[in-house]
Amino acid sequence: MSGRPNALPVAMVLGSIVSVQVGGAVAFNLFDELGPGGTVLLRTGFAAAVLAALWRPRWRGLDRRAWRQIAVFGFVLAAMNLSFYVGLERVPLGIAVTLEFVGPLSVALAGSRRALDLVWVALAAGGIVLLSGGLGDSIDTLGAGMCLLAGAFWGAYILLSARIGRDFPGGSGLALAMVVSAAMLTPVGIADAGTDLLALAPLAAGFAIAMLSSAIPYSLELEALRSLPTGVFGVLMSIEPAVAALVGLIALDQGPASAEVVAIAMVVVASAGALRAAAAKTDRPGVLEH
Repeated sequence: MSGRPNALPVAMVLGSIVSVQVGGAVAFNLFDELGPGGTVLLRTGFAAAVLAALWRPRWRGLDRRAWRQIAVFGFVLAAMNLSFYVGLERVPLGIAVTLEFVGPLSVALAGSRRALDLVWVALAAGGIVLLSGGLGDSIDTLGAGMCLLAGAFWGAYILLSARIGRDFPGGSGLALAMVVSAAMLTPVGIADAGTDLLALAPLAAGFAIAMLSSAIPYSLELEALRSLPTGVFGVLMSIEPAVAALVGLIALDQGPASAEVVAIAMVVVASAGALRAAAAKTDRPGVLEH
């Protein structure tokens, strides 16, 4: 497909981005009641139930290698979401997503020998240093570290999801891994939230987070990628940190400082350049789904 992309798939990708970030804002507001552990358990548990109902994965007949893949993938999903929510509790949404974005950006740049990619590396590194307090006000160290850790697990998720996609039909591998992830997060969620997990209001909020952060964006991106060039998809997804900052400002009253705005813009530009080049080189869509 060449030329100007249709407006509908572009709108779907933008809708997916907004949905994920609104889900993050809802999760942030649930931390006081359930903590990050309880919140991520509800999100993962409901997402696992929806994905299992949608894909109806086969449990029987899987060999040891397949279960090992599912277990590792489930652990990565659990660690990625838990570390991000722990970080999100301590730093604003826009900064959290920008720091986490280092993961997919690193995957996009890995193994590149193009001189231009060094520019993207330098630009992204400058943005991270700026956000981390190298210039301007410092942010919570633990929170920033957990968001960067979430980014590392996001990078691992990207690499593993390609393998899972090859070895399991449709979304069955993701559904199985999400169930495993929910099981792994159960002790953490119970320790963090206890019986509050069973209250009606948190359950409703947890279901909303699962829909906003998983089911809705996954469906929108899947449909958009049927007709949207992968390079355009990558560039659109790279604006996620900026959208997160905007949602944080509107929904959570988290107004970024001027230095933070510059830092987020640097990472967005670096991501747009790197992801567009990576998509053109590999012709592989969906690199940012998570």
